Amino acid sequence: MKKNLALALALLALAGASAAFAQLELPRASPKATVMQQVGLTDVTIAYARPGVKGRTIWGDLVPYGQVWRTGANEATTITFSTDVKVAGTAVPAGTYGLFTLPGEKEWTVILNKAAKQWGAYEYKAEEDLLRIPVVPQEAPFTERMTFTFPNTTTDATDVTLAWEKLSVTFRVEVEVHSKVMESARAAIAAAKADDWRTPLRAANYCLDNEVGLDEARGWVDRSLAAQESMYGLVAKARFAALDGDKAAAIALARKAIEVGKAADPKADTAMAERLIADWSK
Repeated sequence: MKKNLALALALLALAGASAAFAQLELPRASPKATVMQQVGLTDVTIAYARPGVKGRTIWGDLVPYGQVWRTGANEATTITFSTDVKVAGTAVPAGTYGLFTLPGEKEWTVILNKAAKQWGAYEYKAEEDLLRIPVVPQEAPFTERMTFTFPNTTTDATDVTLAWEKLSVTFRVEVEVHSKVMESARAAIAAAKADDWRTPLRAANYCLDNEVGLDEARGWVDRSLAAQESMYGLVAKARFAALDGDKAAAIALARKAIEVGKAADPKADTAMAERLIADWSK
């Protein structure tokens, strides 16, 4: 009886120790990271673990050449696109993909794989690849922990760069933004109230700034001015006059914009109109 009791107590102690061990949380050697870049109306998100160099030889050793790599540590790295995009010129549907790489001494292959949830590359299957992109590695300043960044981001594109140790690789992501904005603008203007001068003007200024949909944008400026003769609406109309080559009309409209702005608020910021007048007067 005493032996049975002692055995039971020992088992309970072991169970308690196991439970305590299971709850122990330690820092990861390769900490998790998530980076997101908005490109136009699209979110590009990369989730990965960041291994360190730690004095080791990385390329061709820790990360062998000619073998598919998880592009990080622990779980396979993933990349998520909130809308359809183009990667290196190839159409890629919105969604989450495993971001694998095949490092080589002179050329790498970046791989988007349809199986996003994987540990390492142990279950990687080439038949699940959506896209393979050849890229040339570049020498780079030393980076202790592997890092993803988004250099050269514009309204409709960004580079995705992986940097680790003294090497970097980059690929291009492009998005279709102007057609989506125009579609959204038409819907917003159609739903706008008669006295809403800001919505059509915001849409028109987007068109002016990006040189898209200019014929529609002219009408949106007129609608804005019909709702309220604002300094901003007159500046937009002046910009259209300048596009048509009529600098005299453009300057007159810009001067009127300044008058309207000062009448509404003596402290109004008229710097843009003044700068345009100076440019058109040359």
